[in-house]
Amino acid sequence: MTMHSNAAIRLCSLLGLLAFALLPWHTLPDGLAGLRGLAELVGGHDSASGLWQTLLHHRPWLGGAALALAGALLCATRQPSRSQGWGLMAAGFGGALLVLTQGFTIAGAGGALPAALGLAQGQPGFGLGATAVLAALLMLGAFGIARTGAFRGDLFVAAAVTLSGALLLLFVAYPVFTALGGAFLDDAGRLDFGAAFARLGNERIWSLSCLAGGTRCGVAWNTLALALLTGAGTTVLGTLLALIEDRSDSRLRGVLRVLAPLPIITPPFVVGLGLILLFGRAGLVNQALEAWLGIPPGRWFYGAFGVWLAQLFAFTPIAFMIMRGVVQGVSPSLEEASQTLRASANRTFWHITFPLILPGLANAFLVGFIESIADFGNPIVVGGQFSVLSTEIFFAIVGAQFDQGRAATLAWLLTLFALAVFALQRGVVGKRSYTTVSGKGDAGVPMRLPAGLRRAAIAVALPWLAFTAVVYAFAFSGGFVQTWGRDYTPTLAHFHTAFGISFGPEGFSFTGAGWASLWNTVKLAALAAPLTSAVGLLIAWLLARTQFRGQGLFEFGALMAFAIPGTVLGVSYILAFNVPPFELTGTGLIIVLCFLFRNLPVGVRAGAAAFKQLDKSLDEASLMLRASTARTLWHVVLPLLKPAVTASLVYGFVRSMTTVSAVIFLVTAETELATTFIIGRVGQGDYGVALAYSTALIVLMALATAAIQWIVGDRQIGRRQVAARH
Repeated sequence: MTMHSNAAIRLCSLLGLLAFALLPWHTLPDGLAGLRGLAELVGGHDSASGLWQTLLHHRPWLGGAALALAGALLCATRQPSRSQGWGLMAAGFGGALLVLTQGFTIAGAGGALPAALGLAQGQPGFGLGATAVLAALLMLGAFGIARTGAFRGDLFVAAAVTLSGALLLLFVAYPVFTALGGAFLDDAGRLDFGAAFARLGNERIWSLSCLAGGTRCGVAWNTLALALLTGAGTTVLGTLLALIEDRSDSRLRGVLRVLAPLPIITPPFVVGLGLILLFGRAGLVNQALEAWLGIPPGRWFYGAFGVWLAQLFAFTPIAFMIMRGVVQGVSPSLEEASQTLRASANRTFWHITFPLILPGLANAFLVGFIESIADFGNPIVVGGQFSVLSTEIFFAIVGAQFDQGRAATLAWLLTLFALAVFALQRGVVGKRSYTTVSGKGDAGVPMRLPAGLRRAAIAVALPWLAFTAVVYAFAFSGGFVQTWGRDYTPTLAHFHTAFGISFGPEGFSFTGAGWASLWNTVKLAALAAPLTSAVGLLIAWLLARTQFRGQGLFEFGALMAFAIPGTVLGVSYILAFNVPPFELTGTGLIIVLCFLFRNLPVGVRAGAAAFKQLDKSLDEASLMLRASTARTLWHVVLPLLKPAVTASLVYGFVRSMTTVSAVIFLVTAETELATTFIIGRVGQGDYGVALAYSTALIVLMALATAAIQWIVGDRQIGRRQVAARH
């Protein structure tokens, strides 16, 4: 799509008109499968396409979208120029505004406007037809922006920025600010800006009594201190693990590849249970201290230390996955040049290698910090009396107080914390160059770690890997015994209850109680993972390779979902998408969208770190040879981003499989997920089935992770390998 072609404009206009004429304009309860015949696209009151809604069902206001598309098609007959751009912007954005306006104002039951238009119950939400038309109009408006000279006239870049921005506005900003608007309402529901400041000034939030000998600090200080410690700890540990994996010949590498990703593919409550079995009041450590040293069992693990340890355990794999791609991207030729000038391996690492991985360090810290402040599961399980903002928000929403205004105010505070660290990260990385992969040949051998750093890295990694193995030994064992803590008789009964298969005259059937939730989870996660990777890497490319107004706000919008606790995000989706025009509650689509935008920031940050290392001359050389921007992305850039693609695909899939807080309010009986099934079993005291299900889930995700890594493969950048030592 270049400055001198109108083909994309004609195609987009025609596809929009076809959607207007052939697809149901409004949402259907059972989707397209609910149509009993093509006649319903014409005669159905709510199932007809936009064309027949306008002509037969007395909804002439829908015809404006068709006129806008026809106007854009007319603009495509003119030569590319600024005047053509202004015409496309008027048709595209004007038509999109018309569709959105009628969707929001003529919706719901009752109301003056629907009654004036002869609608007893308003109109249903947008269906496939309206969504496709809206997307086509936004793309046409974006093409118009490019025709006026913005984005260097590149239609693809203009459309990518516009559609990505629209998605972030609709599925991040709109639901979040819909829910957070409650911060500025008083208890009677009236607008009152002072109410937010009154709630924010609460002593429970900002108290520093712990510094003066008191027992507790405010939840804001707890959250901030915990997030800083977690961000720093996960970044250091993840970096050391990545260096061992890529820059050493240690035997730990094989163990590392198996154990390091395990925490990320584990349901969060399984990790918490394993930690409690180890360090809880009745855990093995307390029992050993009492038996050997006579120290009575205590609750020392429950609190700030326990939450920090659990978060360190849970979020280090994310830092490892980010840093692994960054370390692999460092050019060996730069290190070889330093050593040729007689610099020691230690000096080379700290003065050459370390500065080049700085973007990855900053990105890993940012993700670790935001994960910590948004974490709900670990503080609620092992926090004890240690409160953080995410748990305060949870109890404000689902507790007896049900104070949505207080929850919204605290969520605003979390967002401000995330914004501050985001600004700090940009200040550290800045606009400096970290390019290490260019268009020139690079057959260098990656430098081995200096001996001292290698010993320090192994000294840190070895206990972490051992600790991981112990926790998972408990998690796996729990599903294979009759009753943990009382009857350790080996059994497979729990697996049969969850995943039983029976054979009869008509063949075999899945009789286990967990099959339905497992199929739902795999199906929805498999849909969300590639979307998360594609959208995340596209946004990362836009941020790294293009310049446009509002770029900083665009990047923060992509990260904002991480700064909002999962519970708040789930409630936000219910409030925003429970009514027309975007009526999604109760469907599998809303869960997929929640997965996508909840996990999007990791794809963005992994891609951003990788793009920092790719020389822009690679893109420019392809474009100079008259390849389109889309072709350049697919054939030149994407093959060099395989570590980032793997990281975003794996993270998107496994987090979708294991998430709890973000979707617990979105599931229904038809869309029950694996995590909600496990929580239900735990609530019933059926820990054996819960642990058996968790074990099966871990094995399934491990196989899926290996399959993703095998399918994507490794990045090939022409480097020699170190010969094996004998």
